[in-house]
Amino acid sequence: MRYKNILVTGGSGMVGKSLKNIMPNADYYSSSHLNLLNEKDVELHMTRKKYDVVIHLAAKVGGIIDNINKPVDYFEENLIMNTNIIRWSHLTGVKRFIGILSTCIYPDKVDTYPMTEEMLHQGPPTPTNFSYGYAKRCLAVQIDAYNKQYGTNYQYLIPCNLYGENDKFGENSHFIAALVKKIVKMQEDGTNTLELFGTGKPLRQFMHSDDLAWVIKECLDKNIYESFNVATEENLSIREMAEIAISSCGLKNVKINFDSTKPDGQYRKDVSIDKLKGLLPKFKTLPLSEGIKKVYDKIS
Repeated sequence: MRYKNILVTGGSGMVGKSLKNIMPNADYYSSSHLNLLNEKDVELHMTRKKYDVVIHLAAKVGGIIDNINKPVDYFEENLIMNTNIIRWSHLTGVKRFIGILSTCIYPDKVDTYPMTEEMLHQGPPTPTNFSYGYAKRCLAVQIDAYNKQYGTNYQYLIPCNLYGENDKFGENSHFIAALVKKIVKMQEDGTNTLELFGTGKPLRQFMHSDDLAWVIKECLDKNIYESFNVATEENLSIREMAEIAISSCGLKNVKINFDSTKPDGQYRKDVSIDKLKGLLPKFKTLPLSEGIKKVYDKIS
């Protein structure tokens, strides 16, 4: 890798930890060390350090219920963080900026699936995380605008839902982490019923955080500047993923009970990875069953 001075925001998070395993010499900063909501802090840090590369992982994230209850927080905090870090990356001469988005930036519904990168602005994001989705979509607009106005080589990657053994396992867990945590608790309580939100029908692509980290590093190593989707080709229902998790964790005779009074979220949001495969033909993802077993072994 020809870049030596690299900043990773959100460095203590799940993707940051995956990235640190393969890029140990970068600077990994969490919000306790660099407050991206404070522009003065960002200015002072970026001016002092003079980075070549910024990998922007930091974001305010949470589950469906928290997104529904706190739309202002999710919109404003992400917008402010994104604006501060990209502005001062540009003003301090950062050569490469990679912003990590989410497939929730895509329209709630489209005519054809999987969604390609060109379909981003064909409609609004899903209502259940509308503010977060739009704030992250705005980062794509910002990056494209900087490239157009200033001739920068900045890019964004749009990963599908992520999981990993370094995920949060608290109130704002991602689905796979929350699912495995529920399975562990079910075992501890000696029950055989797994309680889940919604109907179990929505479809999702879930990818291990190590796979995204590999793509980020490859973009730097191979001088890839284009923006594109990063996902697995598996597009499974919530029920199917729950069944895979039960099997991967070595359980049998488990009943899955779905609470249909709780929201499902977006029905489907699968994305095409044709562009990714063209740029990185060696890309492959860890099978979900193997990844879930890694998560289970970490917390059980």
